[in-house]
Amino acid sequence: MFTQSVSDILKKIRRIEIRTRNPVAEMFRGEYHSRFKGQGLEFAEVREYQPGDNYRDIDWNVSARMGQLYIKKYRETRELRVVFLVDVSASEEFGTRSMIKRERIAELVSALAFSAVANQDLAGLILFSDQVEKFLPPRKGRNNALAILREVLYYEPKSKKTSLKNACEYAHKMLKKRCILFIVSDWIDSGYEHSLKILATKNDVVALRVLDDSELELPKAGILSLQDPETGEEVWLNSSDPKLRKAYQEIVNTEQKNLQEFFRKCSCDYLLIRTSDSYIGALRKFFTLREKRR
Repeated sequence: MFTQSVSDILKKIRRIEIRTRNPVAEMFRGEYHSRFKGQGLEFAEVREYQPGDNYRDIDWNVSARMGQLYIKKYRETRELRVVFLVDVSASEEFGTRSMIKRERIAELVSALAFSAVANQDLAGLILFSDQVEKFLPPRKGRNNALAILREVLYYEPKSKKTSLKNACEYAHKMLKKRCILFIVSDWIDSGYEHSLKILATKNDVVALRVLDDSELELPKAGILSLQDPETGEEVWLNSSDPKLRKAYQEIVNTEQKNLQEFFRKCSCDYLLIRTSDSYIGALRKFFTLREKRR
């Protein structure tokens, strides 16, 4: 993947931009705009006090000058800060069908980043393994979105391992203003729960879990050699053994249920996305789920 020429890299980035541009324009722009709130309030005007208005909004200086009560009116600021926390550990290079997990992640991030561009929002990026690999502060513009896409696709991490805990702690430290945080990973990790809870108290956190089909359902393919891409540990198993397949499925189902419950308690949106899924369908599902939670 990382031996491609500069021209090949640019062509691939361009292909993904073109592939995600129409869905952004036709489907996600309005939904993106309506599903996320602005970062705060700004003063709009003053008007006469009316029964039922909050007394805390009374502008006492204007009221004293005018001889009757006036209140301050505010409007929501539209500008958002969207930051992608993207897992670039070795497990994201895994894939058994049309694409590896990292390529599906790149499409998801691209569509969301260009949605931010279309709405004049700022987009930033944190790449992480078991350490923070790269930080691009939130900025506006198409060139910034292309830079994010390039890094997600082609950054060569220094480490193969994963630490969601370190990524969450870094984001909490570096991001001073409230952000929409898309944490994109396979979430094959532990020990991050407390750090994520703290991060979610001050930010709008969306957990996107990208998995290959074979990670959700053991393929029936006889004797297999499986190697952990992060540790190098290798195991042999008979994937055609019905008892093994059943046990594997029970583990996957329990893990998925526990993750869903954890994110619910943290008030985080959560969406599981297969590498075989359409990223358009996945994001459409995300917006639908978010609307139901509001």
